[in-house]
Amino acid sequence: MDCLERLLGKLPPVLPSLKDQIEEYLLTPEELPIHDPIFSRRWFPRKPDPTRLYDISLLPPSTCLEVERDPATGEITGLREVPNKDAGATAKNSLSMRRAPGPPEETVRGSSTNFPFWPGGFPEPVLDKESVEAEFQLDSNNYLSHHPKLSRGMIFEVPKQLPEKEEKPTEKAPELVVSITDMLQVDESVLKIFDEKEEKVVKKELILTFENLNEEDTSLVKNFNIEPPPKKDEFVLNISDASRSSTIVVKNTEWAENIDVNEPVDDFNSQVPNPACKYPFELDTFQKQAILHLEKHDCVFVAAHTSAGKTVVAEYAIALTLKHMTRAAYTSPIKALSNQKYRDFKVKFDDVGLLTGDIQINPKASCLIMTTEILQSMLYNGSDLIRDLEWVIFDEVHYINNAERGHVWEEVLIMLPSTVNIVLLSATVPNTIEFADWIGRIKKRKIYVISTSKRPVPLEHFLYTGTGGKSKDERFLLVDANGRFINKGYNDAVAAKNEKKKGHTLQGPKQGRQHMGEKQEKNMWIGLIDHLSKRDLLPIVAFTLSKKRCDSNATQLMSQDLTTKREKGEIFSFIKKCTDRLQGTDKELPQVIYMRSLLQKGIGIHHSGILPILKEVVEMLFAKGLVKLLFATETFAMGVNMPARCVIFDSIRKHDGKAFRDLVPSEYIQMAGRAGRRGLDSTGTVIILCKNEVPELSELHHMMLGKPTKLESQFKLTYSMILNILRVESISVEDMMKRSFSEVLKMANESKYEAELKQAEERLGKEPEFECMMCKDIEKYYACAKEYERQRRYVYENVLGFPGVMKTMTPGRIVIICFNQYQFRLACLLKIDVKDRNKLTVLILKDGKESSSLTKEQLRLKEAVAASQVDFDILENTSEHASLEMTPQHLAAITNKVIKVNGEKVIDNIKKRQIPRFRDDPPSPSVMGVINELQRLNESGGENLSYLDLVNDCGVRDLAAVTEIDILKNLKLRVMEQSCLECTQFREHFGITFVKLSLQEEIGRLKFLMSEEALQLHPEYQMRIQVLKKLGYIENNNTVTLKGRVACEMGNHELMVTELVLENVFADSPVEIIAALLSSMVFQQKHCSDPNLTPELQKGIKQFQSVASHIGEVQKACGLPEAVGDFVEQFNFGLTEVVYEWAHGMPFNKIMELTDVQEGITVKCIQRLDETFKDVKNAAHLIGDPNLREKMEAASTAIKRDIVFTPSLYTQ
Repeated sequence: MDCLERLLGKLPPVLPSLKDQIEEYLLTPEELPIHDPIFSRRWFPRKPDPTRLYDISLLPPSTCLEVERDPATGEITGLREVPNKDAGATAKNSLSMRRAPGPPEETVRGSSTNFPFWPGGFPEPVLDKESVEAEFQLDSNNYLSHHPKLSRGMIFEVPKQLPEKEEKPTEKAPELVVSITDMLQVDESVLKIFDEKEEKVVKKELILTFENLNEEDTSLVKNFNIEPPPKKDEFVLNISDASRSSTIVVKNTEWAENIDVNEPVDDFNSQVPNPACKYPFELDTFQKQAILHLEKHDCVFVAAHTSAGKTVVAEYAIALTLKHMTRAAYTSPIKALSNQKYRDFKVKFDDVGLLTGDIQINPKASCLIMTTEILQSMLYNGSDLIRDLEWVIFDEVHYINNAERGHVWEEVLIMLPSTVNIVLLSATVPNTIEFADWIGRIKKRKIYVISTSKRPVPLEHFLYTGTGGKSKDERFLLVDANGRFINKGYNDAVAAKNEKKKGHTLQGPKQGRQHMGEKQEKNMWIGLIDHLSKRDLLPIVAFTLSKKRCDSNATQLMSQDLTTKREKGEIFSFIKKCTDRLQGTDKELPQVIYMRSLLQKGIGIHHSGILPILKEVVEMLFAKGLVKLLFATETFAMGVNMPARCVIFDSIRKHDGKAFRDLVPSEYIQMAGRAGRRGLDSTGTVIILCKNEVPELSELHHMMLGKPTKLESQFKLTYSMILNILRVESISVEDMMKRSFSEVLKMANESKYEAELKQAEERLGKEPEFECMMCKDIEKYYACAKEYERQRRYVYENVLGFPGVMKTMTPGRIVIICFNQYQFRLACLLKIDVKDRNKLTVLILKDGKESSSLTKEQLRLKEAVAASQVDFDILENTSEHASLEMTPQHLAAITNKVIKVNGEKVIDNIKKRQIPRFRDDPPSPSVMGVINELQRLNESGGENLSYLDLVNDCGVRDLAAVTEIDILKNLKLRVMEQSCLECTQFREHFGITFVKLSLQEEIGRLKFLMSEEALQLHPEYQMRIQVLKKLGYIENNNTVTLKGRVACEMGNHELMVTELVLENVFADSPVEIIAALLSSMVFQQKHCSDPNLTPELQKGIKQFQSVASHIGEVQKACGLPEAVGDFVEQFNFGLTEVVYEWAHGMPFNKIMELTDVQEGITVKCIQRLDETFKDVKNAAHLIGDPNLREKMEAASTAIKRDIVFTPSLYTQ
């Protein structure tokens, strides 16, 4: 063996030694192939090729071909060439539907640099040919002859003409001078070629109209309902042609039509022979009527109670999109409802997608479920997906009343293109026609309103006064299934409650408390559950309008068991299947363990403090009938149909963020509507718990049978909306404001204002002219008199409250009044109302010949003339008298004369003689005494009568009041010093001038009402524009700057986040600090424990507050009412420590020990924080800050883990 080894050892090696190879590789790197000269940079000589500069990209074609069809048969008869108006149009320069598509990555969400599509109902922009032609007319005086850095350039002088005698037709000029102006001049005769072609095209179009068809062809078209061919500017897929043709019919009529739901639709199957969607049950009448209009591409507004079947209408619209191979968008107010609808529609329609802030599932689907904010963003960002939309379905439209988010619905409805049809689903509201008329008016389309107040399962409302034990069955019917209020039930409930009070009188500090003790409440719930269980009224939804009370009520009933062994097994396996998705310690979170044990007993909790995955578990178990008693807050009543057999109201009072108040009818109806399962229950049971006191009868009646809350505008101006609109020159913010629901009255009156304006202008043109040397300042007199009248009313309305004036104004005081046709008349004060001192009763003398029916214009003329009077009117005939009730503003002066009078007797006698039976009776002596005194003063012309001075004689000493009185005196002097008063024909001339000036004022008023300045939000808009200019978001000409474009990327708090980004606040901060500080943008809970902050976090918070203070101060300086402190305090740093540790990697169960904020709210905050990271990341990309972009990506990665970002059960 040794010999063999020695022999082999001397043989040459088959392969090189591995050891040698490694040594060579490590010790001689210069011999590596990468250092070979062939890989080094080499120089390639280039040959100049100037001709390549001549290559230019081809412009898009200016014309395109359209198919010509026979209008009767639809057969293609030929082609026609039409001009392409949108040649070169892209998402960056055009709002047209025919613009070129954008890049694929912007198809769904769009881009903040895109233009939106042209909103439906907006007037199409008209091309001003004169201004366009003027732009192309070159002015040689303004040419630049050479570049500033060059000494020579191009000569634009007109070439000198050579003398005729030297011109030779066969010889060329010695010098050829080319003039650019000559080159740019175009022979007009050449352009006529295109005019002739255009005329031919127009003539071809006219061939396809119905006007040129004979009678036989016209009747054939009408019989077959063949639509006319599209216009040349409508060769895009237009899914609402039918409704657009109907727009012409309803142009000058109401924009909303109410459909009678009581009228049966007997021929439904013949009208819809091939329905897009079939149902295994007979449709209700309102559903059939809605479907008929959907088939006609009409917009519908369906208002019905909860569980009435509104979803059928939405499903049919979605089915139509599948049939037409278009798209539908289903919008909901909250993300959780979007997830639930995704699951429901996914079962019925396979092609369904979901778009929310953090989830994007199948965005190419025909039906997309999304929140309304997502659709708003897509509209502003010009998403190409909007092109394909045939239907947009707005669920829970009554959410437009939400003060914080209601404006989003209005913005979306305004911005929707005309090619989109609208389906509105809402709970019953009293002003459906008004709301539908507004939508129809802004979209120029008729809206069909289908409203039904009929419930599929009628409700019975009860009062429960039991406290457990023997009283557990004390349930009293208050409203029966027919909606009749039963007073006996209320009286019996009050009697039962009073009977208990006799034996259980609360003493000491317990008196007057709002809730029972824990033991009493537990006994009450146990007795009530037993009572309802024996009557087979489970499952129950107990609406408890407080998260804390939801938890405490459920905890008190842990001893109760409402499920069978089989149900317990189902619940256990379902919860295990769901929680297996969680990782590590998340499976053993205290809330998970608590909810698991609670649900196995058939009891559930549903409110915002519960983890999202646990809320979904509760909802699914409740839908399966495994949760028998559910304690829920108001949000459970919104959206998805999850009815119960019985609904209980733990209390009918709620805190709305400002104060405690009773539930309004719409809130009560929404929650009570969960009672009664269609097809299972004959009636639904609603119970109100009377724990301490029975609510007032009037409150219950209003809440149960009162009218629901009207839909009201919550439109408001946000910086985001302003900046998004200012990006687009063709649309203005004023256009948005004037189309808001709050301006519906102004919009409805526009035609009326136009007619009145035209009429006033015509009248003004017909008014006669006059020339008078004395009346040159008559217009100035009119202005002074008008100002004097206004000041007189203001002064006398306010001085009556001073003691000296009140002391002077005693019954019998002679005063001068200006009241309607009685201008500057003597009057005797009879009475000042004790309860309301603004009610005065006076007696005046009347001239029997004077007219008592003057027009408003005539009365104003008399007031203006009376302004120049110093002495009261002296009457020739004083045979009549009257008593007047007026206010202090009708006083013109207080005199020094007081007569003895019994005002009450005078008033009683005058009222008595107004009765027909006593009309001919003579005045009483007390009345005659006043009349005689007034007649004497009238005849003497006010002898020994003087006017009291309000300051010197009546003792008015208040500085502000004295100032106003001085202004009144000065105005009187200004009126009296006008030279026109000396004209002998003053009254005649002033009458003519008054009419003209009044018409001018009316024309100005009407023009103002029709202008943008009359909009309610116009002053605030101007203030916000000033804020944006001062902060540098827009230029002085309202052009959006780069800073403004960054703000357009933000979902909320756009100014604050933009300032932080551009001031480089995040530059030196680690990812965890940034995440913690940005949590202040999304955390909204007002009260929570104080976080334990590190020095870095404290420094960051000060920076945030400094930036917020600066913005608040600018807003205040520009006139906005929001206080600086309120603006700063809206950024809540209560979860800063929690988010900081979460971004550091701390487990969820540990971070929940750092705060008293509930788990569900914490998870929601962190989820929304990720959306803020995306906004900041997009902004960083826009400004070119890769460092910040990387930080945002790292921050998003740090927080997106474990239970916080567990996918929804509805999407799996």
